Amino acid sequence: MTVADLSPTPSRRRLWWEIVIVLALGLGQSAVYAVVQLAYRLTDDTPLADQTATLNPSRSDREIFDLIYQVLSIGFSLVPVLLVCFLLWQTSRPHLGRLGLDGTRPWADAGRGALLVVAIGVPGLALYIAGRALGLFVAVNPAGLDAHWWTVPVLLLAAARASLQEEFVVLGYLFARLKQLGWGPWTIIVATSLLRASYHLYQGPGAFIGNFAMGLLFGCLFQRSGRLLPFLVAHFIIDATVFVGYPWAAATWPALFGLPS
Repeated sequence: MTVADLSPTPSRRRLWWEIVIVLALGLGQSAVYAVVQLAYRLTDDTPLADQTATLNPSRSDREIFDLIYQVLSIGFSLVPVLLVCFLLWQTSRPHLGRLGLDGTRPWADAGRGALLVVAIGVPGLALYIAGRALGLFVAVNPAGLDAHWWTVPVLLLAAARASLQEEFVVLGYLFARLKQLGWGPWTIIVATSLLRASYHLYQGPGAFIGNFAMGLLFGCLFQRSGRLLPFLVAHFIIDATVFVGYPWAAATWPALFGLPS
């Protein structure tokens, strides 16, 4: 019996079914809902620019149950991350090397992630402001939670959830599996960028454009480096800044967020 007999390479058909299942459990499901939600918004009597999307809404009018529901929601939404780790786990070290995580140079990778924040965050904010003026974005409320002692920790957990779920699946998992299927680098980069853009469509057409551009940048850099940690760090910092900084920003520039001045 050979090593190949012990660890057979999955067939193309099995790989495709695996990809479909992973996406259906998380980001693919979100993409379908986002497309339907965009259609609903565009056919609604209220203009797109006057609509609002709340990213982290309250889940109960009772504080303790709101906290419980928030934590449960974040925890269960990370199941696809655990699944792709299970599917691509290697018995030899680095165990998650196929996902772009080898445990080496963490500080250097974190520094690169922080630099990515500048490259993405500033143009992203400019695009949002321009998109709001042109009616391409709905008003985004990143933090619909009431003020509690646990609000900021939960918002930080939500930012971590978004970073882990998106980058593990879109960059780490899909790049690995689509390469196994024989896809070329640019085909993978464009396809994963389209996926990333599609599950943000609930924020309006402008969000599709911005996230497609972000996907192209992330995809090109990940294809070159093969290291996932910089993108996890960058995504977390951007979302954490937006989620936690929203109350101050909304009070400072209420018109930008569709709020009365």
